[in-house]
Amino acid sequence: MERLYSCHRTHIGDDVRDHWKDDAFFGYQFLNGINPVMIQRCRTLPSNFPVMDSMVFEDHGFSLEKEMKKGNIFLCDYKILDGVKANTISGEQQYLMAPLVSCRQTDASRHPDVQDGRDERQGGEMKFLQLKQAAKDSLIFTPSDSEYDWLLAKMYVRSAEFHLHEVKAHLLAEVFSVALLRSLPMVHPLYKLLVPHTRYTLQINVLARNLLMSKTGTINRFAACGGKGMLTILERSLSSLTYRSLCIHDDIGDRGLEDVPNFYYRDDGLKLWDIIHRFVKNMLSYYYHEDARVQQDLELKNWILDIFKHGFLSKKASGGGSRCFSFRIFPKLPGIPEKFTTVEDLVKFVTMVILTCSAQHSAVNTGQYDYAGWMPNAPSSLAKPPPTRQGTVSEAQLLETFPDMKTTVHSMATVWLLSTQSTDKDLLGDYPEDHFTEDGPRQAIKHFQQELQSFSMEVRERNQSLEVPYTYLDPKLVENSVST
Repeated sequence: MERLYSCHRTHIGDDVRDHWKDDAFFGYQFLNGINPVMIQRCRTLPSNFPVMDSMVFEDHGFSLEKEMKKGNIFLCDYKILDGVKANTISGEQQYLMAPLVSCRQTDASRHPDVQDGRDERQGGEMKFLQLKQAAKDSLIFTPSDSEYDWLLAKMYVRSAEFHLHEVKAHLLAEVFSVALLRSLPMVHPLYKLLVPHTRYTLQINVLARNLLMSKTGTINRFAACGGKGMLTILERSLSSLTYRSLCIHDDIGDRGLEDVPNFYYRDDGLKLWDIIHRFVKNMLSYYYHEDARVQQDLELKNWILDIFKHGFLSKKASGGGSRCFSFRIFPKLPGIPEKFTTVEDLVKFVTMVILTCSAQHSAVNTGQYDYAGWMPNAPSSLAKPPPTRQGTVSEAQLLETFPDMKTTVHSMATVWLLSTQSTDKDLLGDYPEDHFTEDGPRQAIKHFQQELQSFSMEVRERNQSLEVPYTYLDPKLVENSVST
């Protein structure tokens, strides 16, 4: 593994290699790794996660119930992977778990003013996890277990992360791109605004189908889920999707993460949303002076209806109950809208489209090699089942559970390729094709570029003081579209 990784090293990748075993870094990745959209504040543990106070607290002055009331308990639930049939690689059965993971944040660490001198890799004081959704079939692991029991349990979680992090961005970008090309003429202002954010999307997704998801593709040959399993994951991702989860202000609020310290994905994502929202509002307000103009635009109606019908199968409520919101309860969550009635409705939706195709994709794509290049931190597959009894895992068994050399080589090569920027990249805010001729929109584009430039400087200044810099939402690295 050392020899393989040494062929292509990165600064963050070196940090991952050095700290992948650390509990603090394990927790940090839920916030700022390649899948920062799973973690949520937890007010009630799921019924299939029977954790007792005695399992996780040595001090009887603490209890899970009290800690949840304080807002100190967080949950990641990978139930979307439950029942996905694991692949067979080189004639050997592989294993993919659907774990539940929880961690506790100390009261002191909730306040940014006490962070001076603390390692920003800290991701919660206490952690416990269960590797299967059915409690009767699974053990609950904690850091008090033996070294290799606990390390192996965390590896199954990291393998689950490997399978989920990039599904949504590519899926949605294609939906938006096809609807744009099919429903709006090239002279329409929304076409002019959005077409730069569709660049190469169809090409890259066709390549993904042929090179990753086909019978001879990398996923089918070297990932625990296999090609059929990935289709199941895609289907479940769509069925559990909500409009609010695509709008980062709503999503962060719904997950109860507004005050979590050292959450750079949130901080940068919210600022980028606001910058893009102001830009979109300035652009569209030039053409839509009042709500009636939105309602009367037949081509606009065709565009959103195409997305609603063909992208989301006319679901009026996406994900009502499929996603586990333990912090707040939403009995019926709104799906993608099927029409626009106000300018603000249109502005919000277009902001979401641009963010999804650019910044959100960058957040889950650009760091793939950083976090998965050192294979033990994100195995594409695991070759042994989880233990059925505590205290039974040895170092030899841990090594036997790792994927074989061929699988490791292919997974490392794949994440390196997918996280490499295009040689002819267009960054967020770059519009080399001059679609707009009016002064108003041209000034709005110029102001947008200035805001992105200022924000990039803020990000880079902050990152100078971080042990692990968070760069994935720096506008100088974010591409306009899903092109890798």
